[in-house]
Amino acid sequence: MQVKGKFSSTGRLVHHAPGPGFCLRAQTARRGQTQVQVSLMDLAKSVTTLGMVPDLKKGIANFYDESSELWEGMWGAHMHHGYYKKGEAAKSNEQAQIDMINHSLDWAGVVDVTNMVDVGCGIGGSTRHVLGRWPRARAQGITLSPKQAARANELTRLAGLGDQAQFQVADALAQPFSDDSFDLVWSMESGEHMPNKPKFVNELVRVCAPGGKMIIVTWCHRVLGPGESLRPEEVALLERISEAYYLPAWCSVADYTKLLEAEGMVNIRNDDWSEEVTPFWGAVIKTALSGKGLTGLFTAGWTTIKGALVMPLMAQGFSMGTISFVAITAEKPSRSATAVSGKGLVSELTPV
Repeated sequence: MQVKGKFSSTGRLVHHAPGPGFCLRAQTARRGQTQVQVSLMDLAKSVTTLGMVPDLKKGIANFYDESSELWEGMWGAHMHHGYYKKGEAAKSNEQAQIDMINHSLDWAGVVDVTNMVDVGCGIGGSTRHVLGRWPRARAQGITLSPKQAARANELTRLAGLGDQAQFQVADALAQPFSDDSFDLVWSMESGEHMPNKPKFVNELVRVCAPGGKMIIVTWCHRVLGPGESLRPEEVALLERISEAYYLPAWCSVADYTKLLEAEGMVNIRNDDWSEEVTPFWGAVIKTALSGKGLTGLFTAGWTTIKGALVMPLMAQGFSMGTISFVAITAEKPSRSATAVSGKGLVSELTPV
């Protein structure tokens, strides 16, 4: 492209603003690029929807029943992102996952745990780690996957913690626990599976004990400005990921904050750790493409293969800024605290 401008008396090139023709060409190019991206996502839909279980809860349970053994064999007991602090020495991916747990606890200011609930517990990795830090604590974990619950109980018994922690199949939107039961409510990458975010937050608040802490670490779409919507290519990208991983409508971290405020929670904070998890998907893709990974994928089945095929889309979502990896913490007011007026359930979020 030829640069427009003229030289000043000092010999310096003075640039002119691009003319209307250039701006029009740039806009046309962007529209063309968007159309190509959306078209590619439309083609991918034939893959991500193939063999899809129509019932969301059954689909989630089946996904983890099928894939958890492979994940454990390749990556260990922690079924979530790793935390890779910029500038730190190289470390194993398993250590990065442990660091994610520790960083989440420390960032939220957790100094003691008596009784925790692990909502979306996987095979119990987070729970056992928390019990390792606070040996007198007790814990409950819930998952939709019968295989995960059974494996979590088995590993916990083998670790000598069977009397302290139990895991069961249960719905996070209708938890089988009494009100005010847990001083730590933990949700590590399960919120993205929840079809009713207000009810999800309501249940987390309900089982949280007065004075207790809540930690939600989850995938969100970017925060939208007033009247703003996600771009067509962003919507298409999230739809393909959702189809493969059995995710309902996405929301933003701002939506979670509003829900927690409406429930009367206090000391609400959030942070974006997208940069700190950037190496994760590259590491997972590399593992999946190894001989052991490819063999495991084909043995596990089509649902797990689809999950592997959309891994590059997750990486793309982070690089585009469409997907954010966020942490949210809040506290439930103690019984002696002044009641928060206007507490009520927020019933509407913008679906994506």
